[in-house]
This record gives sequence, structure tokens and C-alpha cells, in this order.
Amino acid sequence: MRPRPAPRVPDPTVVVARAAFPKGSPAMSARDELADVFDDEQFAAAFGMRGAPAESPGALALVTVLQYVENLTDRQAGLMVARAIDWKYALGLELIDPGFDPSVLSKFRARLVEHGLERVVFDKMLEVLAAKGLVGAGGKQRTDSTHVASAVRDLNRLELAGESVRACLEALAAAAPDWLASVIDVSEWSTRYGARVDSWRLPSSATKRERLAGLYGSDALMLLRAIHAAPAPDWLRELPAVQVLATVLIQNYYIHTNARGREVIIRREPDKHGLPPAHRRVSSPYDTDARWAAKGEDLFWCGYKLHLTETCDTANDTGEDTGEDEGKPQPAVHPEPGQPDPRRPNLITNVATTEATVPDVKMTTPIHRELARRNLLPAEHYLDSGYPSAEVLDQAHRQFGLTLVTPALLDTSRQARAGAGFDKTAFTVDWQTRHVSCPQGQTSATWSPARQRDTEVIVVKFDTATCRACPVRDQCTTAARGGRQLTLRPQELHQALARARAQQTTQTWKSKYAIRAGAESTIHQAVTTGGMRRARYRGLPKVALQHAFAATALNLVRLHEWWTSSPLQSVRKASHLTRLGHALAA
Repeated sequence: MRPRPAPRVPDPTVVVARAAFPKGSPAMSARDELADVFDDEQFAAAFGMRGAPAESPGALALVTVLQYVENLTDRQAGLMVARAIDWKYALGLELIDPGFDPSVLSKFRARLVEHGLERVVFDKMLEVLAAKGLVGAGGKQRTDSTHVASAVRDLNRLELAGESVRACLEALAAAAPDWLASVIDVSEWSTRYGARVDSWRLPSSATKRERLAGLYGSDALMLLRAIHAAPAPDWLRELPAVQVLATVLIQNYYIHTNARGREVIIRREPDKHGLPPAHRRVSSPYDTDARWAAKGEDLFWCGYKLHLTETCDTANDTGEDTGEDEGKPQPAVHPEPGQPDPRRPNLITNVATTEATVPDVKMTTPIHRELARRNLLPAEHYLDSGYPSAEVLDQAHRQFGLTLVTPALLDTSRQARAGAGFDKTAFTVDWQTRHVSCPQGQTSATWSPARQRDTEVIVVKFDTATCRACPVRDQCTTAARGGRQLTLRPQELHQALARARAQQTTQTWKSKYAIRAGAESTIHQAVTTGGMRRARYRGLPKVALQHAFAATALNLVRLHEWWTSSPLQSVRKASHLTRLGHALAA
């Protein structure tokens, strides 16, 4: 690589681009306002010091961002470089420049993933925007997550077993054809594994499907034993497809010896033999990072999960349009150099891609750490109900000094769910004496610190005889034996959770929390603009690269609209009926 500054835009390209796009375009805004984001130097670690000169990595990064702005394939992006005037302007190309082969983009992405530079452009954009006063610490930010479907076909357990054997055979046939022909009957196995498993209909009979599953398992076991036998080359065991087949076999099959002393291989039954947890279970031989996950009762997918964090300091955060400013001029207001603008656009400040099985609550602290590292930590962070826990609420305030605005997990006891009887709020806790008093004035008998599911708790029990003689026992407990029992969190967590639960019942808190709803529109824009809900590539690192560039493209789209039009322009126009009402009222 030979680092060089962005080339000067040729005069004919400037004239034609300005005439064709009098109001500019996202590509032209990227060149005029964000040229520093696409500097060659930041990619130096991914390129050698010798060899043929490479295409400018800064230019390739810019093309990749513009590719996600318009949701194009590599081939379409290559054609745009050759024929789109505003793209030529952004890249500083002559009008007659033919561009480059689209395969360069694929190699560029692979190089970024190999050297851990998936987020370098997104991070650089945030640095440039911080210098312009468009992002910074303090203010409000909100986070939401969405599902991401993998770039491979969904497979059930039977299809997974057969396709894993087939993928391994394909790899061995290419790497060691002579050895493979010596250990299997090629004509027989090609009948079973020559075509993809999803290209033919599986047996409808449960008995035949079970027999086919056993055949897949037997073939996999025989093939793996041949690979690990002495005559086989040692390097065959290192092939990724071989390792995936071994993992699929272990996770889905059970090998035992029957009463006759014969070795039998059968599919694992969840209730009898057990299955690995979802976060460890391979779902496809072609994308070993994709995982099956569920959200609610309706959503079930195989792939990943995307977490987006954006600023939400602008006016009209919820996206509602009252129609009061309809028709009134709204001049664009830009900040003075070095001064933040309270009406600056909502921008993506963090993007995180995880396996689909990672709970939202596990990402709250990593998001805060990343924002703190870049000095972008908000004063208030709005989250949906999937993120909070007592530990997260306490840690956000103590470690990061920010306030989480999010629904806390409600009391799930029988009394709280029914709205009748005595729930935890009816009891008085004396943390100094380690006693709890019930509504009838009785004091607890035991106070026992413990751990439940790797969580510190305090188990409080009331005396059996006292509860049995209580006149309001039916409002407190239904235990046939023993008295009332409470499970409390340590003092600071208990009090933080109690405060959060009390606050979220007020109308003031509900009105404030309405700001979080704007995150849904961000997810919608991310899906429609950059196709973020469907993975383009295979493997978590490449999907993370996709989301980082797509988030950069989303910021570019929003910045272009803010730079070229009113920052307070309504998202939705008022209806004719609403405007008629305003006219009659006037």
C-alpha cells in the first residue's frame, strides 16, 4: 500500500456533478464533509511493505459505505463507480475512469476481518463527528436490538447431520481425492451425498427419518475414524469441515453398546440423552457462528443479534408530528466550531453484533464501556425491557455515572401478579439488625445469605408456628408446610430495584420513557437502507463488519439530510384533516 491523500476532484467531474446534483448527494457529502474518515493510513496494518500496488483502501472503504447507503451488491457497486457521477466526485475520478473489478471489494473485506479492522471506519467517523461537535458525552442515547438472519439455509437436526457429512466429503474430495477413494465406495456415497440435502424431500415416515438419521450418524463415525486412523495424513484432521463434522456428531448423536455387545449410534433425545445449550450448538456446517434463538412467542430465527445505540437529543424525539409547524420555514441551524448543537441529528454511536443467543442484558455493560472508551457516554441511557437487571441498574450509576431509563423487572411473586395479598413491598426490611417485619408486625426467624443461579441473594423465613396462627395467612402464603419465605437481593441492589419499580409507575416516567420508542424507527431505517436484518456474509466477524459499515452508511444518510435541509424537518406530514382542524381553530 502506498498511502496518499484523497485526490483532487477533476474540474469536469465537479461541473457535471454539481449540475446533476444541485442539492448534493450522500456520496458528495462524504467527500465534502467527511474526507478525513477515509484516510489510507488507518489501514496500514492490513497491508505489506512489498508487492504490487494495492487499490487505495480509503477509496475502497468509501465505496463500501456507499454500497450500503444504496444496499448494492459488489457487482452493482463496481458498476456505480464506473457510471455514477456523484460516486466519481466522491472518489476524485475522471469522468472516463472505468473503475475497478468488483472482486477487489471482497478481498478488501477479507483483509479487514483478518487484521481485526472491521470497525475502523465507523470509529474514525465518530472521531471526526466529535471534532465537529455533532457527538459527545452527556445528553441522551437509546439502545435497541433486532434479529439478524444468517446467510445460510435453515436446517433441522436431520438435515444438519446429512449436510455436515456432505460438506466434509466435499472438502476431502478437493484436498485428498486419492485417500478418500481408498476408504469409501465413491459411487455409493455420491448417491447419498452428491446433491445438497435440501434439494430432495425427506421421508414423511418417522421410522424412515430415524433410519436415515442413523445412516448419517454411522457414515460420519466411519469417516472420522478413517481420518484419525494411522494411514491417514495428519493434516486431514485440521480441515475445518472435519472439525465441524466431529462437533455435529458429538452434539447430536449418542454411541453406546447394546445387550448383544454391538456398538449402536442413535440420535440424542433431549429428555433422555440431553442436548448442548443453544449458545454452543452448531446450526450449519457452513456458518459455525450462527445460532438458533427465540424472542417472544412468534420470532424464531437462526443467525445473530444486532444492538444499535443512537443519540436522541433532538426535538420531537418520538417522531410524532403535531402539524403545528406545517408550512412554516425551518432554516437549517449548524453549530459554531467546537460548540455542540442541541438540535444536532440523531447518530449511531455504537454498533454491536453478537450470537443470537446472547441476552440483551449481557450487552448493557459492554456498550457502556465502549462508549466510555470513546468519551461518548450519555447522561441518560434509554433501554427496552430486555436489557435491565438489578446489577445493571446499580452498575450503570456507580461505575459509569449515568442513569438508565428502562422498565425494571417486576416482582413475579403470586401476590404481585394477582394484585392481592402481601407482596415484598408490604414487608419492612431492617438491614442493620437483619430482620424483616411482616404487615402484622411479626419478625422473621432466619436471615440466610445464599447464591441462586450464580446470583447473591438473601433468603428470609418466618416462623412456621407464627404464620400458621396468623389471621391473614391466606393473603400472605399458601405453603402447606412452613411459613412465609422471601428472597431479597443485597441492600444496594434491593433498594435500587425498589426505586426503579416505584418510578416506572408514575406518569412522568412513562412520558419520559416514550423517547425510547424512537429506536424502533432507527431499526426500521437500518433494515430498509442497509439490509441489516439479513447477513450478507458467513461468520460473526464478517457479519460484524457488515453492520459496522451499514451503521456508518446510516450516519452518512442522516448527516447528508441534516447538512442539506432543515434539521427540524418533520418525518411525517400532517394529514389533511389535521390541517383543516388547525385552519378552523385559527
